[in-house]
Amino acid sequence: MTRDVTTFDFGALSPRERYKLLIGAVIPRPIALVTTISKDGIANAAPFSFFNCLSADPAILALGVEYRPTGAQKDTGRNIRETLGFTIHIVSDAILEAMNVCAVPFEPGIDEMREAGLATAPGVKVAAPRIIDAPVAFECRHHTTLGIGNSREIILGEVVYAHFHANLVNANHHVDPVALDAIGRLGGQGYSLTREIFDLSTMSLAEWRAGDIAQRKPVVPFDV
Repeated sequence: MTRDVTTFDFGALSPRERYKLLIGAVIPRPIALVTTISKDGIANAAPFSFFNCLSADPAILALGVEYRPTGAQKDTGRNIRETLGFTIHIVSDAILEAMNVCAVPFEPGIDEMREAGLATAPGVKVAAPRIIDAPVAFECRHHTTLGIGNSREIILGEVVYAHFHANLVNANHHVDPVALDAIGRLGGQGYSLTREIFDLSTMSLAEWRAGDIAQRKPVVPFDV
């Protein structure tokens, strides 16, 4: 059996061409709405979809933070470097529009959370504020910054404190994906919902050899 394919030598592509292929194929990507505070006490919020969880022990979250076209650091990267703390919020459908306001390229010194109408509370272990309506907030201390080229840096943060809306987590620390209602990022200007979800158990070797193929099962919201 053969299948027609279109191939790309990434060494022959422009950075923009590589970017479009990557963000169009690696989907859906979770969105981190990141709050920081400058050394002068100015709050900042910005969304990033080059984001994921990399480790649980230690608890490490990773951000890909693009540089400005001039090559200068964005406020998020600079603030993290200077104050060594930041808070990552999971974006749900309820705060999608506010997140989009935080993506507006405001001039430095503007509090995006105020412009977006987002209420905040002080951090517990880091100085960055927490967005109250975000379903999940992870307070992070700076762990490592990796300079990987001329366009972006990778920032690793260790989670030191977490805030979950009370209806999201049960006594066994299971998070309800239905109640979380997270938004995913696609290519271009696209976004996706996470409302059509299912469970699919990982098979043991014995189950696979016996032909006991796992079946999709609907996810039922749980009561906390």
